[in-house]
Amino acid sequence: MVAVDFDIRTAKTLSSSYYTDESLFQRILLLIQSKWKYIGHDSEFELNMIKPFQIGNEPLLVTKDEQGYSCLSNICTHRGMILQDKVECKKTLICPYHGRTFSLDGVMKNMPEFEQAIDFPSKNDNLNSHNLEQWNNLIFVSLNSDEKLSKWINQISERMSFLEIDNFSYDASRERNYQIKANWALYVDNYLEGFHIPFVHKDLNDVLDFNQYETELFEGGVLQIGIAKEGEECFKIPSGHRDSGRNIAAYYWWLYPNVMFNFYPWGLSLNVVSPQTVDTTEISYYGFVRDSNLLGKGAGGDLDKVELEDQFIVESCQKGMESNNYDSGRYSPTMEKGIFHFHRMLSKIE
Repeated sequence: MVAVDFDIRTAKTLSSSYYTDESLFQRILLLIQSKWKYIGHDSEFELNMIKPFQIGNEPLLVTKDEQGYSCLSNICTHRGMILQDKVECKKTLICPYHGRTFSLDGVMKNMPEFEQAIDFPSKNDNLNSHNLEQWNNLIFVSLNSDEKLSKWINQISERMSFLEIDNFSYDASRERNYQIKANWALYVDNYLEGFHIPFVHKDLNDVLDFNQYETELFEGGVLQIGIAKEGEECFKIPSGHRDSGRNIAAYYWWLYPNVMFNFYPWGLSLNVVSPQTVDTTEISYYGFVRDSNLLGKGAGGDLDKVELEDQFIVESCQKGMESNNYDSGRYSPTMEKGIFHFHRMLSKIE
């Protein structure tokens, strides 16, 4: 892979092959699948609940018992049978194939007709476990045992602490799933710049001061700050905070490679970008409400409309990436620092 030049003033954007090449896509997909994945809000889980889900080709479970949460393999250690195929509340996992039984922390408890087996059971008969951590009642899992959630999300934790995020309420009515015909990285590209707002998002542009739009880069992510026009809804930021006195309408956080935390005065919209194929992507929205009286107002007032406008752009750009008439472009040094930062990260994947 060709690295993106370190100087944005001379650098060229990623080659179109990043958005069209199948073998390159598969390598990038392995990276994404190893990173933190949002699973749900604490309020969604009852005691003894079992929730199956998938990361790539890996069937997994999140369970909740008296001791707390676990992320477990959803594969029986006897013959590889899928243990659970639906959300359910029960105190044990029982394999539907031969009846092997596990507790909700993954320990094997019983297996019929194994009385004569030697050196049985062993730790290999328990279900493999994976990283599971909570952040302000949001539950994340990772297949990368070396990665810590606190490090991944520390920039957001520090900057947004004034909001008391742990008191936000999960709102299922704000959940959305969109299927778009474009490579996942094109969607991230579009998210990481406010350059297009006056051209694509007329209503959003009416509430934001485009000339004050800011982009901050940090290791592992990008923060974009939208400043409210006079009279528009903005955060009430306490004195002593680094942003105190500023009319901030939205904090747009992107954490590498595919998660966005969008904070508005009404609360948080969490977006997850999930690659499906080299040219198809699923976009998932989750909403957590801080102040329901502010819903429908300001920069976060009509997220559905903004999303559809973005999808039109991204799907059109995918067609451009597939054309022989395009390979790469150039960056705006003032407005595309976020994309440049993302491309520098992506180009380092071996």
